[in-house]
Amino acid sequence: MSDLIVEKSAKVVSVTLNNPPVNALSLDLYRRIAQTFEELGRSDDVNCVVFTARGSKAFCAGLDLQEFLASKVEDDPMRAAVVRATFKAVRHCPIPVIAAVNGPALGAGAVLAAVSDIRIASDKATFGMPEINVGRCGGGSHIGRLIPPGMLRLMYFTGEPISAWQAYRIGLVEEVVVPRRLLPAAYELAEIISKKSPIGLRMAKEALNRVEFMQTEAGYELEQEYSTKLMQTEDAREAVRAVVEKREPNFRGR
Repeated sequence: MSDLIVEKSAKVVSVTLNNPPVNALSLDLYRRIAQTFEELGRSDDVNCVVFTARGSKAFCAGLDLQEFLASKVEDDPMRAAVVRATFKAVRHCPIPVIAAVNGPALGAGAVLAAVSDIRIASDKATFGMPEINVGRCGGGSHIGRLIPPGMLRLMYFTGEPISAWQAYRIGLVEEVVVPRRLLPAAYELAEIISKKSPIGLRMAKEALNRVEFMQTEAGYELEQEYSTKLMQTEDAREAVRAVVEKREPNFRGR
């Protein structure tokens, strides 16, 4: 049985962690997550990813501590590079990624949710950065993009998790639903996104990633450059025609 399941339906792909009981991340699983998202980014027939997990105990409890205990200090830079590459592959995957968080997202699990574009959480989910409890530093640079500095430091220094509703209030997640609605809600949103222009989605995500830390005026100027590029595509002209003619667009990804 695979600990990472990839399934496709129309233009939506689900990537599911399946490593019971708590979907802990071994170095090999990190690598395969990175490879999966890199491959999806090169696909021309996928417009949205739903990133989720199986089981009821956790979305992802973070690093596999048994494997970590067996590792050597001199291996840590190599291991750190693999982890960074995984988070980068998800965050910079050219297509939108929706994290459907079914349970506790702790340590690296919280970061996997944070590097997704949109987060929908079950009301059973929690989010935590418990690295300080095991002599590590957490993913503050990723989670800190989304939440206030004081809350980041509270989570970082205490290692205590916060509830899904707390996460919603501070902007870490966009929606909280009852467990039975989690995957339907994620797939409904993914379906809406997947019907947009493939080239438009890719340009939009690249633009948003690039402007995130820019000054407002410079960022907007860069967005306008992307708009000009997009205007030159067949999809952009088809989008305008579809609005004028009051019909669904027929995008071709060019």
